[in-house]
Amino acid sequence: MNLREPLLRGIYSYGYERPADVQQRALKPCISGYDVIVQAQSGTGKTIAFIIAVLQQLNMDCKDCQALILVPTRELAQGIRKVVLVLGEHMHVTCHACIGGVNIRENMKQLETGVQVIVGTPGRTSDMLKRSALCSENIKMIVLDEADELLSRGFNEQIYDVFTMLSKNVQVIVVSATMPCDLLEITAKLMNDPVKVLIKKEERTLEGIRQFYVNVEREEWKLDALYDLFNTLTIIQTIIFCNTCQKIDWLTEKLREHNLTVSAVHLDMDAKQCNDAMKGFRTGSSRILLRTDTLECDNDIPHVSLVINYDLPTNRESYIHRIGRSGAFGRKGVAINFIINDEQQSLCNLEQYYNTKIEELPTDIADLI
Repeated sequence: MNLREPLLRGIYSYGYERPADVQQRALKPCISGYDVIVQAQSGTGKTIAFIIAVLQQLNMDCKDCQALILVPTRELAQGIRKVVLVLGEHMHVTCHACIGGVNIRENMKQLETGVQVIVGTPGRTSDMLKRSALCSENIKMIVLDEADELLSRGFNEQIYDVFTMLSKNVQVIVVSATMPCDLLEITAKLMNDPVKVLIKKEERTLEGIRQFYVNVEREEWKLDALYDLFNTLTIIQTIIFCNTCQKIDWLTEKLREHNLTVSAVHLDMDAKQCNDAMKGFRTGSSRILLRTDTLECDNDIPHVSLVINYDLPTNRESYIHRIGRSGAFGRKGVAINFIINDEQQSLCNLEQYYNTKIEELPTDIADLI
């Protein structure tokens, strides 16, 4: 694809060797400067696709903002900023998250120093443009990530506001899991003859993955259940999902006290910490990776044989992205869900939603993995 060498180094050190389907199809038109609509499920690699397109087109001699990425939530903005910095590490790219909940003066101060890529929520980004704290003169690309979410959260007005302050020739990339009517309306107004990249929904992603549950009854008994499990198994590369950053920090400490090698990634860490942790897990120097859902970029998870949901996911869509990482490409995988007494119904809901079977963990689990 004729990507610049420092960008390729960033991509390889991130653990990618070949592009996913969505990247193979979307990168060329994005890099060539066309307006592009990418519709694909989360976890397919579309975030990485537009980040690579942004980084490939930056003029590194210009320190001003050249690309704007609008997202629906602060957490997503912080997650994407980290990936931009990691993939652009060898390019020495500058990137800032322009989000609410941060002091406005603080935001303005950082923007004054010159930032090449802005990842922001529409309200704060629009505000910074209006205040001229963010200069639009050199912005040549705008990405609407999770565009269906942006619209369902009522950001239409701010998005139109942002566009009124940008050049008429700005390249527009719209990334979305679904294509509701109001999104088609907005793209018709804002885009110029867009290239459409549509990736079909992954089917039967849970096939080949054996799913089990352990009813530990009470939250405080989960840790002992995990120790028992690891005492039974020869520890293979394992991913453990928790729902909060605090729990990940706490569990990391407990497992290390138990002499287990653990890497952890979550949103409160900086880009370097996340990158080092992922590297450690990919190279096998740590056997266990603890993480949350909220990094959004599921493609940074290697494929493993065992996934443990220490906490059941808070939304059922996350379930397939967590355990779909095991058993990929026809390999067999095992997923184990820890539940407490009042989560029986949540488990039944998952079974119904995915038309799948989650059995009680048998005693011969070591033979299955």
